[in-house]
Amino acid sequence: MARQTPPPGFRRHPLALAVAALFSSAPLGLAHAQVTAKAAEDVVLDNVTVTATRRNSGVQDTPLNITAVTGAEIQRQGMTDMSDLVQLVPGIYFEDTGGRDGNPMIARGLNVDSLGPSGNDNGGSVSTYIGDIPLYLDLKLFDVNRVEVLLGPQGTLYGAGSLGGAVRYIPNRPNTSKASLSVSQDSYGINYSSGVGSKTVAVGNLPLSPDAAVRASLGYIHTPGFVDADYLVREPGVSDPEPDFTDPIAIASNLYSKEDSDSENTLAGNLAFLYRLSDKLDANLSYYYQDQSVGSRSINQRQSFGTGSYQSGFRYLEPNERKNQLLSLEVNWDLDFAKLTSATGYSRYTELGQRDQTDLLLSFEYGYEDFPAFSAYTRETGRQKRLNQELRLVSSGEGPWNWIVGGFFNQSDSTFTSSEFVPGFPGFAGVDRPDNLEYFQLDDQTFTETALFGELGYQLTPAWTVTVGARAFKFENSAISAFALPLVDGSAPNEILLTPQFNQISADDSIFKFNTAYQFNKDLLGYLTISQGYRPGGVNSVPPCLDPLPAGQNVCALPNEVLIQPDKTLNHELGFHSSWLKNRLFINGSVYYIRWEDVQVAGTTVNGAIPITVNGALAKSQGLDLQVQGLLSRHWRVNANYSYTDAQLTRDAPGIVRGEDAYAGDRLPGTPQHQASLLIGYTQSLPNGWIGSANYGVRAVGDRLTKVGERNNGESLSGYVVHRAALSVADRQWTARLYAENLFNRYVETSVRNDRSYITAIAGGGDTDNGDGFKLRSYYKTVLEPLRVGLSFRYDFDLQ
Repeated sequence: MARQTPPPGFRRHPLALAVAALFSSAPLGLAHAQVTAKAAEDVVLDNVTVTATRRNSGVQDTPLNITAVTGAEIQRQGMTDMSDLVQLVPGIYFEDTGGRDGNPMIARGLNVDSLGPSGNDNGGSVSTYIGDIPLYLDLKLFDVNRVEVLLGPQGTLYGAGSLGGAVRYIPNRPNTSKASLSVSQDSYGINYSSGVGSKTVAVGNLPLSPDAAVRASLGYIHTPGFVDADYLVREPGVSDPEPDFTDPIAIASNLYSKEDSDSENTLAGNLAFLYRLSDKLDANLSYYYQDQSVGSRSINQRQSFGTGSYQSGFRYLEPNERKNQLLSLEVNWDLDFAKLTSATGYSRYTELGQRDQTDLLLSFEYGYEDFPAFSAYTRETGRQKRLNQELRLVSSGEGPWNWIVGGFFNQSDSTFTSSEFVPGFPGFAGVDRPDNLEYFQLDDQTFTETALFGELGYQLTPAWTVTVGARAFKFENSAISAFALPLVDGSAPNEILLTPQFNQISADDSIFKFNTAYQFNKDLLGYLTISQGYRPGGVNSVPPCLDPLPAGQNVCALPNEVLIQPDKTLNHELGFHSSWLKNRLFINGSVYYIRWEDVQVAGTTVNGAIPITVNGALAKSQGLDLQVQGLLSRHWRVNANYSYTDAQLTRDAPGIVRGEDAYAGDRLPGTPQHQASLLIGYTQSLPNGWIGSANYGVRAVGDRLTKVGERNNGESLSGYVVHRAALSVADRQWTARLYAENLFNRYVETSVRNDRSYITAIAGGGDTDNGDGFKLRSYYKTVLEPLRVGLSFRYDFDLQ
């Protein structure tokens, strides 16, 4: 019987740790408050200026489903990354699986993959940008002007392709007129954690001349883990991974523990240089750096291995380190009749990770289970270089016509390796393999996309406009892949025999956009959009199978498992933006219907169970989004949003759920049908001239399916409600904040890996101690961070 996590009251005192964390930061003050004297005097809402259409316009004047979250609001709410930001954005579901992997971001239910951790991407249906450069990165929100979120594929005429939306991080640009420097410190404790977390950020701006300035930000985040790994193999290949759990001596001899194993450390920064060559020509050169290191996953194996709620049952830690770098250059030239913009980006990405691979190899039943001390782990490396270039011309002037033309180029080169090690097994099997390497895979891919786009708008009347646009694109994906099985392929003791295989796919297509908007009065804008989105295809990096298949182990792709075709969406949307009470209340909403064809689906090869992507199914998503912002008085502020999503298959899909059929009407996984959030803020001037504020937020998320239609052992994860609260006090130059997130310490399961069919045991050499063989532990659930209590302080230096 596996050990259980003791009740919180007997395990440790997390709240005491949190309070200790707060008072340990007392010399720095309190925290990045979210209120200033100016905020207390606000009497109207700000119609935030956005550039999603590649023109400057207010959110309320832009006939698209767009949400803009300002840097001031990000500070007011104490937000750090996208998991915080989605509370202010309807229609987007962010699957928070912890820092170990990329967290899927799903727009309007456009997802058919099983609910679980992913790699360095966000699920594929939403494009992300740093400025004008498409790049997947969950950017830490240290120094941003705003974040723009577009729902529906309206934005995909420009930049990278997208099925369901785009997220644009708009950084603060260097300021040529004012020097500034701010520093902030946040210290916090997390329930069930023995450590203290911290976030330290510095942001500075320095004018160099009336036409030049430099801006820099640097931040470091240490998040203590809250999941203990208590079943780690002490000496791989020698120690018994499943000793007699009733014998403390056997446990101590074979296993060890790592407290707070899922800790996270992130170093991130930005350096930007702005130079105005003339009144009409400027250039902005920026460099972004983000290095994230995570100790292991935020998971439990309560059902598969009997762990506690915040306890991992894996035999090995699963650390991962991801490093992103981006160098970008944006040049803007006012030609009087139009504005010419060039956006160039060069990025590099590296990754190094480790995974417990024991369960996969045991499930093959190739004889590994005969070795009593069997365990296995995988080392994975990744490198990617990417070059992006967009050139566009946007018309100027006051006439009834407006237009945009441009071109886009994107090329990426990626190399990934995976090495599986089985410590001690080669000697047990009589194979001379000193490095214990059992499997090696190499994947080298080049992806190139080019596109031309254009848009033409006409103002039929002062109130009525019509816009049409199109994008023609072409992509090519080539891949070289190879694998080796050193224990069975006859290779020398330190040799890896590889036979590279080449695959390639290319395609070209076009998409269109139609939008018409009507300004009923100065406070009410209505719009209709019909637009297409797409996601490029590619190549699965798995060598093709031989015909006939040789006897023994095979790791290969059948002919229908090699190529991935593009998938496309067709979006119909009717929406409105409205202002009430003299711009003290904004109510925006939309209804939509999306048709999704040639859906790309995650699967595995028949031979070797290698993850791949396949095409299949026809689906739809329909629903509504609603957002409300209001200043109820000089003191009260409210922000609320609600989304309803009905996403389902519209055609039977044979074999789409890991080999099992799904049928028309089956609900798509990964997204709640209902989700809503409410943020309320109160601001009050204090007798000594300071500004005090209180903020309270609640987010409600409905149930989510882990597989299409809950088929093939899929399940429904329960919905949840989490609360947050903060008290702030501020003066002219400083702000302090005391806050709590997941206020009531709600236990939440956010995703699963595999399904309940993996709750089983494999008979073999491990029977001697436990009598039931090796218990598989690959079925696990990721969990939301429990209660966090923190204290932070921000100081703005007066450099004038």
